[in-house]
Amino acid sequence: MRAALKFVLVCLAILLCSERARGQEIAVAAAADLKFTMGELAADFEKQTGNKVNVTYGSSGNFFSQIQNGAPFDLFFSADEEYAKKLEAGGLAEPGTLYNYAVGRIVIWMPQGVKVDLNAQGMNALLDAAVQKIAIANPAHAPYGRAAVAAMRKSGIYEKVEPKLVYGENISQATQFVQSGNAQAGIIALSLAISPAMKDSGKMWLIPTELHPPIEQAAVVVKSSQKKEAAKAFLEYVKSAAGKAVMEKYGFTTPPAGEAKGKAA
Repeated sequence: MRAALKFVLVCLAILLCSERARGQEIAVAAAADLKFTMGELAADFEKQTGNKVNVTYGSSGNFFSQIQNGAPFDLFFSADEEYAKKLEAGGLAEPGTLYNYAVGRIVIWMPQGVKVDLNAQGMNALLDAAVQKIAIANPAHAPYGRAAVAAMRKSGIYEKVEPKLVYGENISQATQFVQSGNAQAGIIALSLAISPAMKDSGKMWLIPTELHPPIEQAAVVVKSSQKKEAAKAFLEYVKSAAGKAVMEKYGFTTPPAGEAKGKAA
């Protein structure tokens, strides 16, 4: 009964926010690991509400800096919850909108033509002579890059493979490096590795979660947004059962206890 009541209340919240904001366009800054996930979420939301969702993809750290400097985004979906928390602490996020929407995973991905037994070797596959370049996101501002470095360090191979590393500006660019063959291996987001463009053209190995800190991802409505109702409506949709199902489809897991650490106002 409680679950049913909660579902009804969430649906009513989405409808209420959407009705007040119908016909608006919102600008969303989204971490690059959400490329396929966010596209599906936005399309579904647009069909339901008539609101347009314009998504820009990039590294969470760069978006954080841009929003600090006044970039006109309405919503920020970060691959690292710390960036969202810092915006909230700095008064740049709408109070009460911090929401931990997912936990990400990383994988080693290789094109089919690379003659390495990835399943048998796991992390040690990166040491193979056939792997001359390893693509990762830049750990200076990309959470997935930091997770990749942590996993290599925990496995005891970082110093050996560091000369092979090539850095993408974000996880999407790192993925392009390995998908194009410019790198023989990449540590990329599971959400990208299982996309239609990649799942049939390569092989992957899911990196155990104990090898790196959890990739806890969070969203906030930007305080300076002029379209807060529409932004909140989209966030409510992401929080709904339908939104969570899309997240799970692309390999994201629900945060602990299945609840947000913050709720949209």
